[in-house]
Amino acid sequence: MWKVAMSDEVGKALQSVVDRVNQAAARRSKVLPALAPRLVAVSKTKPPEMVIEAYRQGQRNFGENYVNELVDKASNPEILQSCPDIKWHFIGHLQKNNVNKLLGVPNLFMVETVDSVKLADRVNSSWQRIRAANTQRLKIMVQINTSGEQSKHGLPPNETTNTVKHILSQCTALHLAGLMTIGHYGYDPSEGPNPDFQMLLSRRQEVCDTLKLPLEEMELSMGMSNDFEHAIEVGATSVRVGSVIFGNRDYPNSAANTPTPSPEKKSKVVSEETAKKMELLTVSEH
Repeated sequence: MWKVAMSDEVGKALQSVVDRVNQAAARRSKVLPALAPRLVAVSKTKPPEMVIEAYRQGQRNFGENYVNELVDKASNPEILQSCPDIKWHFIGHLQKNNVNKLLGVPNLFMVETVDSVKLADRVNSSWQRIRAANTQRLKIMVQINTSGEQSKHGLPPNETTNTVKHILSQCTALHLAGLMTIGHYGYDPSEGPNPDFQMLLSRRQEVCDTLKLPLEEMELSMGMSNDFEHAIEVGATSVRVGSVIFGNRDYPNSAANTPTPSPEKKSKVVSEETAKKMELLTVSEH
């Protein structure tokens, strides 16, 4: 009964998102490259059964934020058997000591979070060694910290062109697919185009103009569950959508199994706690 209900929910949610992606693409300005947006279904914390069901419904691109979780899912016997054409995207922060583990993942399609020249060099050399018999280059994106937040990973925007130039000239085992950003959470599109998305668009233009690259071959990965339609409208060619498809994330109660909150989330929690204390203090004073 649970599987029937889950199948129905995932199928309906996925189709709704696909429809919204297509509708947003139709609203996009004709001056933008006419690339059909790629939907990356973010399956973080979700069981293999939900990945298999989304695959059965036609979804092929899936994203994971944590190396260990991606390794476990991509190596799951049921997923390997049921999803032969699955394409895994790594969309979380990649530490250099986890590069070899990540690059050994079956059906790894793209690493979207290369955020330094040193990391690019490490991924390049590891891919050459691990997949020596495979002449296919690994697709990567360069992550840009468009919002300038210290809690976010990514290159400073002004380092984009030099980093791309280095990858193109020195990292022969890598195929640069495009640029990626996370940006501020909770931006309200009614206030106008998201400045983080506009920043990524301008970095792409600068890179392509400086290095004489075709604009339509430089993808932009931006937009998540709360803003993917706006991202597509302004130029995203790839969006990362999780909770709208799979529901809210299911973090285990065990502290040992719960991912460590990002600095941004930690600061948010601290701010909320401080606000509550100030509120109590104000009430006690009156």
